[in-house]
Amino acid sequence: MSALDVSFVIPCYNEEVAIRSVIADFSAALPQAAIHVFDNNSSDHTAQYAAEAGAVVHMVKLRGKGNVVRRMFADIEADAYVMVDGDD
Repeated sequence: MSALDVSFVIPCYNEEVAIRSVIADFSAALPQAAIHVFDNNSSDHTAQYAAEAGAVVHMVKLRGKGNVVRRMFADIEADAYVMVDGDD
């Protein structure tokens, strides 16, 4: 049996305070999983900090969590998804 392809998907809007620790915690818990941050047009450094922490950052200009969630499942292929908020 092969390993599952697991992706963490994290919707974010102005989460610069916590996003680095969220990414670090999930990287430590499941290092083989991909981590995708979906930045919903933040006005802070969320996208920059997420990229620096090792996440793949996707920009979603159309505001609203529903728009972000639709993008997540349209853009990311995985066997299993773990969706968590970026505010720790």
